[in-house]
Amino acid sequence: MAVEKPNWLRKRLSVDKRFKEVEQGLTANRLHTICQEAGCPNQGECFSKGVATFLVMGNVCTRDCRFCAVTSGKPNPLDPDEPVRLAEEVTVLGLRFVVVTSVTRDDLPDGGANHFAKVIGTLRKRCKGVGVEVLIPDFKGSESALAVVVYAAPEVLNHNVETVPRLYPNVRPQADYRRSVALLKRARELDGSLITKSGLTVGLGEKKDEIVGVMRDLRNAECDILTIGQYLRPSDHHHPVVEYVKPDNFATYEEIASELGFKGVAASSFVRSSYMAGTYYVKALNK
Repeated sequence: MAVEKPNWLRKRLSVDKRFKEVEQGLTANRLHTICQEAGCPNQGECFSKGVATFLVMGNVCTRDCRFCAVTSGKPNPLDPDEPVRLAEEVTVLGLRFVVVTSVTRDDLPDGGANHFAKVIGTLRKRCKGVGVEVLIPDFKGSESALAVVVYAAPEVLNHNVETVPRLYPNVRPQADYRRSVALLKRARELDGSLITKSGLTVGLGEKKDEIVGVMRDLRNAECDILTIGQYLRPSDHHHPVVEYVKPDNFATYEEIASELGFKGVAASSFVRSSYMAGTYYVKALNK
């Protein structure tokens, strides 16, 4: 039996002139965003502010996570000109902090690590003073691939654990919880000054003590920033919503995470990985 969506989760997609300008620019530069591909509920708000989370390496993922709206299948070859077009769009939008993520590319020998590095390097060269956050896949646990991205020196390296270990077989069958936590730990070992970040999606059937357990694992891996948001089912073919977490419970999670030592915590129904990314980077940097 489906769980009825509460009133606090109803949000209209507002479309104004700035929204249309961002959409047209992305189309003209043949760029994808996770905002569009994943049906983010904050898309209207962000596009209207001239903000977007770029999705590189195409819009087709080699994995089939049960919670994700991104298309699964066989991706196209990498586009070597994509980093330049992305930098051009960042310049047009006037962004000072950029979030770049990707589909998972298990078909590539390096999982797309070198493409991430090219994106970071191109942004550094063409968009002076811009801050960069990358939200990366697990690279199948490859330390050499991770090192390529870390040494490209993004301000923030994000990798989402997404859910609690018990739910991985149903929610993220091609991923591994321990591998994801180990990636974050290794990133800090490679560069002690790097700000690391991870995110959880709740409402998938997890328990409070399991969420706290994940928080502790992430802090043991020296993760700096944590985001927690409500799972919204993209379609009837995806994992069902087990619970719509109440706002008070998100406030409790934020309080616990802060007590555990996270330097930045964003927890509420509509929070997503890139939510106010630049603000939380500055907050973590100053702690």
